Amino acid sequence: MKILLLNWQDIKNPYGGGAEVYLHQIFQRIAAQGHEVTLFCSKFHGAPAEEKTDGLHIIRKGNRNLFNYAVPFEYLKHFRHKPYDIVIDDINKIPFYTPLFVKKPLVGMVMHLFGKAIFKETSIPAASYVFGAERLALSVYKNTPMIAISKSTQDELISNGYKEENVFLVPCAVNHAAYRQIGGMERNKLSICYVGRIKKYKSVDHLLKAFAVVLKVIPGAKLTVIGEGDGKAMFQKLAHELQIDHAVAFTGFLPLDKKIILLNQMQVVVNTSAKEGWGLTVTEANACGVPAIASDVPGLRDAVIDNQTGLLYDYGNIEQLAGKIILLLKDENLRAKLTEGALSYAKSLTWNASAKVMLNVIENVVSKKTAY
Repeated sequence: MKILLLNWQDIKNPYGGGAEVYLHQIFQRIAAQGHEVTLFCSKFHGAPAEEKTDGLHIIRKGNRNLFNYAVPFEYLKHFRHKPYDIVIDDINKIPFYTPLFVKKPLVGMVMHLFGKAIFKETSIPAASYVFGAERLALSVYKNTPMIAISKSTQDELISNGYKEENVFLVPCAVNHAAYRQIGGMERNKLSICYVGRIKKYKSVDHLLKAFAVVLKVIPGAKLTVIGEGDGKAMFQKLAHELQIDHAVAFTGFLPLDKKIILLNQMQVVVNTSAKEGWGLTVTEANACGVPAIASDVPGLRDAVIDNQTGLLYDYGNIEQLAGKIILLLKDENLRAKLTEGALSYAKSLTWNASAKVMLNVIENVVSKKTAY
């Protein structure tokens, strides 16, 4: 088959995140089976206009901030008449509204719906624009087969009127070749980490405030914040204001090998996000033997099995978050139990299995469309 992917970014884009990992891990496996996969995405500084990466033909064009306007024009001009069997539209923040101009078999892919969580991230005018675009998209894509990456997202689509038989779950997984335990490496006592993009809606400020409470009980605790984002300076300032910056390290972006080494030194990973499609950084940490504490919100409650692979807390409850961090740092038996559960759960999540499910969905959509 010939498959066209539409996404804002590719795996090499410095603004990329879990959505790009998901897309790349699955479709590089589909490409390896002999299918032709083309990804059309926005360009970024230093990247070639075209290249082939892990079997994916990547075409970059258009400014990242205006890419949604470029997609319809470029599709109608360059892609419409090419013999693609199916178009996959990765719906993220500002949709492309492909049902309005794509006549080939089409599948929408939803990481998660931002909903009102977008107002935690940006200004009211910008957030209102994203919120309105997402609400409009729910209507435009209503009859399009949809892929959800978690049960929470699947349920949310169905609750918004999508037919259950038209929403397919293709779960996130873990790259076990990369994320793994490193033999002989000792964990730093009382070490906590956050991993991911540093954005406002990720609510890293909640973790910093909770960590200030933790330090009063466990003065030797250390927090490492791994990742980059436009919220970093704000959170560094907050750490200073809370007088905890002596115990907090912001690493910025780290190459994969260095990130995995750090994860193998941690005892607990914390994710405080207001909403996720999944919790990819959580299950990747699990594969390195790190149990998680996460907010009990859509996506994260899919990635963390409470009291089996980690602990969930009520989003925004700083005291409860601090209490669970203290509990997990102090209770070695509980930590050992959750570590075992985390490793087992992570092991069950494979990209090969997810790619197989994705390909089945694609083949079914193509066969139904061509039957008419």
